Amino acid sequence: MDRKIINTIILIVVLVLLSVTGGGYSFWFLQKEIDKQNVKIKKLEETSYDTEKLMDQLQQLKDQAAELDSILALRKFNIPIGLKQSGFYNFINKVSFSFAPQSYVNIEYESENFGEHFNYYQYKLSGQAYFNDLYKLVYAVEQSKELKKIENAEIDNFVKVDDDGIPYYLVNFSMNAKVYFANDDRFASAEFRENRLKPNPIYDLFYPLIRNEIPPNINNLLDVQTAKLLALVPDGAFLADESGNTFLLWEGD
Repeated sequence: MDRKIINTIILIVVLVLLSVTGGGYSFWFLQKEIDKQNVKIKKLEETSYDTEKLMDQLQQLKDQAAELDSILALRKFNIPIGLKQSGFYNFINKVSFSFAPQSYVNIEYESENFGEHFNYYQYKLSGQAYFNDLYKLVYAVEQSKELKKIENAEIDNFVKVDDDGIPYYLVNFSMNAKVYFANDDRFASAEFRENRLKPNPIYDLFYPLIRNEIPPNINNLLDVQTAKLLALVPDGAFLADESGNTFLLWEGD
């Protein structure tokens, strides 16, 4: 028999088998699925829904969600969901923006830790600052709406003298901070409003009560140590320094 005829017969047989298989699949399997879906459609058509009642239920659920969100918003602290590592860097930069030029903060990311209910990022904060600037930093971290906590801080005093001989009484500090976040929104409100992060100034514990340095005379004031009394007037006195400059001092100067 010719080879072409054999190939043609084989193709016809394969086509017939595919047709029979496809027809059987469509008739037996797909027809059953179609019948099931038709039954569901018929039940849905027979069921009548009260649109107004459904809208009332939807509004009640919205009101409950808004009430729960307001309760979360009134809490002093929230635990955000899906917090980025860079968020804490932005937070510290905003807090330290108003610090004195001599104050600065270094931020170092250390690790990400996972717990049963909450997770947290661990950061290391270090640098030098005026005592009140450091107090503002700690207060902002501890009182932030998104839960953050300071642990095992170390501080000591440091005196920095500039080129003009003016001393600055600063504080060296090093501390660890934990920034908490969760995997769901059970502990965070939809609208975020930051707490008040500006504390009232407090007394500088590291500022010395007795200082032995003499600040430079950059304002051309009278050098009392080398001054000479020239004359007395009813309400004051004329004095001259070693350079010949005269000054009139009144009571209380």
